[in-house]
Amino acid sequence: MKNKAISNLFVPLAVVISLMFFWNFCRNINDILIPHLKRSCQLNDFESSLVQSAFFGAYFLISLPAGYFIGKYGYRNGMIVGLLCAALGAALFYPAAITRDYPLFLGALFIMAAGFTFLEVTVTPYISRLGPEHDASSRLSFAAAVGSLGAVAGPYAGAHFLLSETEMSETAIQQLTPAALETFLNQEAHMVIKPYLILAILFLLVALVVKLIHLPEIKAETLQRAGRLSEVLKSKHTVLGVLAVFAYLGAEVGLVSFFIRYAKSLNIAGLTEKDAAVFISFYMLLVLIGRVSGAYLLKKIQPQQALLFCTVIACLLVVTAFLTGGYLSLYAITAIGLFTAIMYPVIFTLSIKKLGGLTKVASSLLIMGCVGGALVPPLMGYVSDQSAIQYAFLVPLICFVYVGYYAVSGYKSVEKPVLKDDAAGTELKTE
Repeated sequence: MKNKAISNLFVPLAVVISLMFFWNFCRNINDILIPHLKRSCQLNDFESSLVQSAFFGAYFLISLPAGYFIGKYGYRNGMIVGLLCAALGAALFYPAAITRDYPLFLGALFIMAAGFTFLEVTVTPYISRLGPEHDASSRLSFAAAVGSLGAVAGPYAGAHFLLSETEMSETAIQQLTPAALETFLNQEAHMVIKPYLILAILFLLVALVVKLIHLPEIKAETLQRAGRLSEVLKSKHTVLGVLAVFAYLGAEVGLVSFFIRYAKSLNIAGLTEKDAAVFISFYMLLVLIGRVSGAYLLKKIQPQQALLFCTVIACLLVVTAFLTGGYLSLYAITAIGLFTAIMYPVIFTLSIKKLGGLTKVASSLLIMGCVGGALVPPLMGYVSDQSAIQYAFLVPLICFVYVGYYAVSGYKSVEKPVLKDDAAGTELKTE
C-alpha cells in the first residue's frame, strides 16, 4: 500500500517539479534578451538593464500578494494563475516585437515574472509537503537540480533563437541608410516572436494539465498576521540577511546580464555573441555543480565559514576579471558561478535562525530581497554609460564584500524572548 501511495504521487511531482525548470529557463533567457533588445530597440546599457528590473521587480511586488492568494485559494489555483500570467506575458512579446515598443517588452516581462512569482511561492512548499516528511529535503534538492538544468538550458536556447548567425557591428549598423536600418531593426525585433509564442502555448498546455490531473489537496498555510512584521524587523541578523540576499542576487544577475556586452568589449578575435552566451550556460552549470557539492560540504563545514570562503573567492575573481582581459577575464567571471551556488541557501538559513513563530514572515521578507536583481543591473548600466563596462563590474564586487561582512558578523543573532504563535496558541522559543 505504501509503494502504491508513493507511485500515485509520481505524476503530480513530475508536473510540479517541471515548473521549476520552466521559470529558471525563462529567467536565464533574459541574459540573452538584454543584448538583443539593446540592439533592436537602440538602447544604452542603463536602458537595456531594465529588463532585469521589470523581471525581478515582480518578485518584490507580487510575492506577498501571491502568498495571500495561495493561502486563500490553494496551491493548485496558485499554479494555474501563475501559468496563465506567464502565458499572457509571453504572448505580449508579439505586439511588443511588431511595434518595437520597449516599454511593452518590459510590461510583458513583468507580467511573465509575476506568474513565475506565483509558481515559486507555490511550488516549493507544495513539493515539501507532497510525500513523506522525512524525504522532503531530498525532493526539494532534486527539484532545485531540475531548476538548475533549466538555468543551464536557458542561455543556450536564447542564443540559438535570439542571436543572429552573422553579427553586424555597431559601426556597420550606424552606416545603414534610414530605410535599411528600419528593416534591420524590425528583423531583429521579430526574432523574439516565435520562441515566446511557443512558450505561451506551452504554459497554457501545462496549466490545462495542472487543472485536469489529480493533485493531492494540501491545505495552504496563510501568512501570519502583518503585526508580526515589526517584530521581525527587530531581528538585526534577519534585516541584514535581507540586504545580503539583495546584494548576492544583484551581483549574480548583474554579472550575467552584462556578460555578453562585456565579452564583446574585450575585442577578442572571432568571439561572437553566441560564443559569449555559451559561457553563461557554463556559469549556470557551475552553479548546479556548486549546489550539488555544497549539499554535501555544508554537512561538514559551518555555513558562515563556507559563505565567507565563497565570497572571498568571488571577490578575487571579479578583481581578476577587472585587471586582466581576453579569455582569462571571461573564465574568471564564469568561475564565479561555482562560488555563488551556496550563497542564497546559506544566507536564508542564517537569516531565519532563532525566529520561531516569525519564520514565515521573515521568509517572505527574504524573498522580497530578490529585488536586488532589479536594482543592481541598472546601477551597473549607469556606471557603464558614464565610464566603461569594465568599471560596472565594481558594483557586484561591492555587493560580494557586503555578503562577506554578513558571513563574518551580520549573521549573528540576538537572543529574543519567547514568542507566542497566534495560530497554534502555543509558546515558541526562538532557539
